[in-house]
Amino acid sequence: MLFPMKEKVVLGFSGGLDTSTAVLWLQEKYDLDVITVTLKIGQKEDFGNIEEKSKLLGAKKHYTIDALDEFADKYISKCIKANGLYEDKYPLSTALARPLIASWLVKIAKQEGASYVAHGCTGKGNDQIRFDITIRALDPKLKIIAPVREWNMNRDQELEYLKAKGFDFKPSRSRVSVDENLWGRSIEGDILEDPSAEPLEDYFEWTVAPEKAPDKSTYVTIGFEKGIPVELNGEKMKLSDLIVTLNSIAGQNGVGRIDHMEDRAIGFKSREVYECPAATCLIEAHSELEKLILNRNQLFFKKLVEKEWSWLVYAGLWADPLRRNLEAFIDSTQDFATGKVTLKLYKGGYRIVSRSSQYSGYDLNIATYSFKSIFDQKNALGFIEIWGLPTILSNLKSGGGDE
Repeated sequence: MLFPMKEKVVLGFSGGLDTSTAVLWLQEKYDLDVITVTLKIGQKEDFGNIEEKSKLLGAKKHYTIDALDEFADKYISKCIKANGLYEDKYPLSTALARPLIASWLVKIAKQEGASYVAHGCTGKGNDQIRFDITIRALDPKLKIIAPVREWNMNRDQELEYLKAKGFDFKPSRSRVSVDENLWGRSIEGDILEDPSAEPLEDYFEWTVAPEKAPDKSTYVTIGFEKGIPVELNGEKMKLSDLIVTLNSIAGQNGVGRIDHMEDRAIGFKSREVYECPAATCLIEAHSELEKLILNRNQLFFKKLVEKEWSWLVYAGLWADPLRRNLEAFIDSTQDFATGKVTLKLYKGGYRIVSRSSQYSGYDLNIATYSFKSIFDQKNALGFIEIWGLPTILSNLKSGGGDE
């Protein structure tokens, strides 16, 4: 006797409490065959253990996808060129990874003939937006299930549910929720929900406390080609390796801790804490290189573009055509973004101490205050007269301006 085949769902699977519960819940409530997918994008996990856990929970198949270089080359590189910082602080580490994961869920769903895609996002965060919109943009026919958003269970209830199904799940001992990838580590929960509370030192893994950092400064020199970091301290590296190395160097110097109040796309404020050592250094260095090679008009307009680009990524609109339109402009500004920038790292602080490029817009013969200057200072008088004319005339008309 032939039995009808069950429909399939592809679930983004971390092996944590939420997605482990989701495997069982999708089988029970929706009567679906579950296929789990885990992407390797720089998180420190036992991927063999994650796959074994998926099988024990009853998933029909598990995929482990090594997407580290794809993440670096197709997502992080764009963030560096855009100097991507949401609200001038957050380097978009988690936000950048979500459309990549979503794209792989869609790929596997097509490959497996699945009708459903599922993720472990809550109904309070930004990630649900990033997953839902990207998946629907890539394949509108796929149906999306967000178990955590639907069941509204708390942590204890999830543990009870797993226990009732015969699984003795051992939750993480960490008091905080952590999301980690190559570009950064986000930390939420526990006392961090109080904006006035200082983060505990044991929340951090990538960065040492600034007061415990070395007493001697560390210098790092980053080489760029067309806006992409390609060299660290004189050694050529692919982008993913360069980021891993710089995460270690900067983190050992206490650089890369971010603590700020963030306006979530869904509408409320959230206190967010991140560790982004390499991202902090690379965006600062790239931005400084641009100041050397771009003119004032380019820099002014690019800042506007960067802000909009960062908002689109943060707000889950990676698939929006405006992002690609903005990147066309950004890429056009990177033709001459080739050069070297040196940062000095010391006990949590960082500053640019050197920058050079064969395409530099700086002319020593004009800028110097020495007798070698070729700039005729008498020309300034006419410039000031014309530059200030609107302001002077406005004040004459209004009777002299402020008292």
